[in-house]
Amino acid sequence: MSRSLWFAAGAGAGLWAAVRARRAAELLTVEGLQDRVGAAVVGLRMFRDEVAQGKADAETDLRDRMGLALDGRDQRRALEAAPHPQTHDQEAGT
Repeated sequence: MSRSLWFAAGAGAGLWAAVRARRAAELLTVEGLQDRVGAAVVGLRMFRDEVAQGKADAETDLRDRMGLALDGRDQRRALEAAPHPQTHDQEAGT
């Protein structure tokens, strides 16, 4: 029983080592390196897009809290300076 157990363990370890060696050899081929570089480029693009989206969201949130328009004007002052519909109607009737 002990010999068959060691034989199975050795066969399993050999199979595992063969699979790992095949994967390592595939990684070192031109196609394998191109795949890894391509995946890294895609990952960096996705990261860049996520950072840009996060910056845009943070800026929008900050502008909303500060009351600033996209061109930098203060929306509160612009709303206060604009004629109100009620005031305009009352002036037209007078």
